[in-house]
Amino acid sequence: MPASSPAHPERRRRRTNRFAALAAGVVTAGALAAAGLPGSATAGEDHRKGGHWPGRYQDVQLLSFNDLHGNLEPPAGSSGRVTEHQHDGTTKTIDAGGVEYLATHLRQARKGEKYSVTAAGGDMVGASPLISGLFHDEPTIEALNKLDLDVTSVGNHEFDEGAKELSRLQKGGCHPKDGCYTDKRFKGADFPYLAANVLDEKTKKPILKPYWVWKKNGVKVGFIGVTLEGTPDIVSAEGVKGLSFKDEVETINKYAKELQRKGVKSIVALIHEGGFPASTSYNYDCDSPGAGDGVSGPIVDIAKNVTPQVDALVTGHTHNAYVCSIADPAGKPRMVTSAASFGRLYTDTTLTYDRRTGDIARTAVKSANRVVTRDVPKAPDMTELISKWNTLAAPIGNKPIGYISGDIGNTGTETPLGDLIADAQLAHGKQLDAETDLALMNPGGIRAPLTYAAKAGEGDGVVTYAEGFTVQPFANTVNLQDFTGAQLIQVLKEQVSGPNAAAPKVLQVSSGLTYTLDLTKSGADRVVTDSIRLNGSAIDPAATYRVATNSFLAGGGDGFPTLGQGTNDVVGADDLTALEQYLTANSSAAEPIAPPKADRITIVK
Repeated sequence: MPASSPAHPERRRRRTNRFAALAAGVVTAGALAAAGLPGSATAGEDHRKGGHWPGRYQDVQLLSFNDLHGNLEPPAGSSGRVTEHQHDGTTKTIDAGGVEYLATHLRQARKGEKYSVTAAGGDMVGASPLISGLFHDEPTIEALNKLDLDVTSVGNHEFDEGAKELSRLQKGGCHPKDGCYTDKRFKGADFPYLAANVLDEKTKKPILKPYWVWKKNGVKVGFIGVTLEGTPDIVSAEGVKGLSFKDEVETINKYAKELQRKGVKSIVALIHEGGFPASTSYNYDCDSPGAGDGVSGPIVDIAKNVTPQVDALVTGHTHNAYVCSIADPAGKPRMVTSAASFGRLYTDTTLTYDRRTGDIARTAVKSANRVVTRDVPKAPDMTELISKWNTLAAPIGNKPIGYISGDIGNTGTETPLGDLIADAQLAHGKQLDAETDLALMNPGGIRAPLTYAAKAGEGDGVVTYAEGFTVQPFANTVNLQDFTGAQLIQVLKEQVSGPNAAAPKVLQVSSGLTYTLDLTKSGADRVVTDSIRLNGSAIDPAATYRVATNSFLAGGGDGFPTLGQGTNDVVGADDLTALEQYLTANSSAAEPIAPPKADRITIVK
């Protein structure tokens, strides 16, 4: 049965009395009056005959974040910064993220807020740095428990290790293969994971709770959690085996009706699907020049079609930041938010609850993204948690595997790190089969940059195993397959067509493969066929080419069905081992690897 009250009331009572000052962004009585609410109503209490009685309107603080991906420590490089728009039109970057700071910011925000709930939009785990990924993300679940997370939707990465492992993260217990990592049994999440649109193919029922209801002093807010319907396209087949993923809008609307029947009229949807903002600044005006004009992508259509019974949408997946008002099907503005990724931001939303109707007064909803700056005190309990798990990971993580002469980034269409990884996989492929011609790497499998500056005392330019793990945490194998030249050309066109037409997934290519990507054209035509060359020669459609990819791509993942049609498969080592071997063989302290030029794809804009 779906929960109708907080799963752990003892913890909730402790939190209620923990804090004592007012957070920024709260709607005042004057703001409520200006929003068209009765002037005599206050956001908190009604004073009658010297007593304190619940007033009609009660502000509920909703704190939310998404796509943490196990980033307990501050993320490195650009992954650990946000861009802020200034009043004079310029921008500046701010170092952000790390759960020691996230905990402090959330706790400060909750001070004085008697009605506060914290929710997340999925991908709390998966593609995690070594400190969490090495231990199947148990450290992240422990951290989220300490953060007092109340509820989260699942994301696609919650299925990286399959539904059984997700169930273990929820319920607890030692890992079935690796056992217990400490002398204490893993307790699991003390917050519910919601998976309304993820069904068991046999039972046709959600594998986890579809919704959860937060209650306090007569105030009730329901949360429905879904992940993107296309999850099977971006997760390994083994991870989603036996599961079906249903339409986000239809699912949310179904359970919104069920909540309404149960008397819950205030509803928030947690949706692991997102949009693409018009600005890279987290604080840009998403509603300029009109409501929701500053964001595009899948979340826009979802927001326009989710029932008006839902009062706010907390989203994620695209790792972008936005706070937008998008009209619901009834034409009423509704808040749609996303807090970037990796714990760099959190969203502070005020929902004004009408006790008379049991619904949210939409005209009074306010929301803003807040930076998780690193200029606040670290939360001691998080420092202790990180220290505990780093101690366990250190014998493996601190091992040097290579040397670099500068930052090797992973942002852009073609990236220096993408080229480096493709070269590493080509080298590994040639070890397996000397006839290997080229390698292709999916950009979504590259989770962080390699930074020159020392991170943990290892020395500038030193790449440790932990840093390599952060870059490639999925344990995909390097696979070799044969393709015809015609199939290879089709693969390159699938980067910008079919499911990848709206949001291209440009594969990173190994040395020797070159072509032109003309972004002034549309669909598959953006890949200029006549420009495709391998070692200077045109691709022969009738010839056979030996191609190295990771096992995820070799299964047709990320919208590349043709990559699932290869023949003469050979399975090599995991992709991190390939990177480690390449760095070790091609770099030293005296002769570090320089960042590749990222000039293999000619881009026309």
